[in-house]
Amino acid sequence: MSKMAGAVAAQHGSRTTWRDYYELCKPRVVGLMLITAFVGMNMATTGFVPWQALVFGTLGIALAAGSAAAINQLIDRRIDLIMARTQQRPLPAGRVTPLKAWIFAAVLGVLGMLVLVTLVNTLTAILTFCTLIGYAVIYTVFLKRATPQNIVIGGAAGAAPPVLGWVAVTGHFDPNSLLLMLIIYVWTPPHFWALAIHRYEEYARAEIPMLPVTHGIEFTKLNILLYTILLVVTSLMLYVVSLSGPLYLLGALVLGIWFIYRAVKLKRSNNKYDAWRMFRFSIVYLFVIFVLMLVDHYLLGLQNYLLA
Repeated sequence: MSKMAGAVAAQHGSRTTWRDYYELCKPRVVGLMLITAFVGMNMATTGFVPWQALVFGTLGIALAAGSAAAINQLIDRRIDLIMARTQQRPLPAGRVTPLKAWIFAAVLGVLGMLVLVTLVNTLTAILTFCTLIGYAVIYTVFLKRATPQNIVIGGAAGAAPPVLGWVAVTGHFDPNSLLLMLIIYVWTPPHFWALAIHRYEEYARAEIPMLPVTHGIEFTKLNILLYTILLVVTSLMLYVVSLSGPLYLLGALVLGIWFIYRAVKLKRSNNKYDAWRMFRFSIVYLFVIFVLMLVDHYLLGLQNYLLA
């Protein structure tokens, strides 16, 4: 950190507010994760989710995810200072000291594990802990700096919330939950690589081996298109195995076709803002497709109830 950056950090270090700690948790990212965990909870049962699994399962997963996000920002704080989109995060901006952030992350993590072990079930706690370690340590410390396949290899941690939600309700592992996880896992590369194209110069300056930096933008665009096609095929598997019905099928097809259109447009475009538009749409895609799962699930349940 330069002397000027150090002076800024010292100047703002005493101005910590609750919003800074809230921002350490990456609330938008964690919020999307919790939506997928909530859908996983509902898909695990034909009725309503038991209140204890819903309340304490969501709370425990949220606390653990917030802890992982804070650790991620702690480890990446020097990189965040280099990149324009992350310079104003609490740590590089100096609004939170590393010691306070470590304490905050540890408290969140411990509380999350305690909630899950005592008020949900042990298996959910174990899987959530593995997810925390996978993202905060394996991905952030090692994979992110070691290989351009960092997103692909480390994507399992970010894709786990539907499985965590499912297990929070049932107390055991179900192979069907892996389909929900697989959708997020395959969605992750085109989502992050689109951002990496848009922020190519910053990743290069920070010496992070994202795919556009190591293999070029055109190669990355091709991989985005291929993964997008794979994502659409994967999303339709829920209908194939009868885990969802016609409403979901129709919605998944419409969303998937539009996603492929976006990927093709990006492949042919020289405008880096098309990568930003692709990134933004990918967030909408994941949110909507999981909402479709939820609505379709209860419509099928209502239909079965009426026909019984």
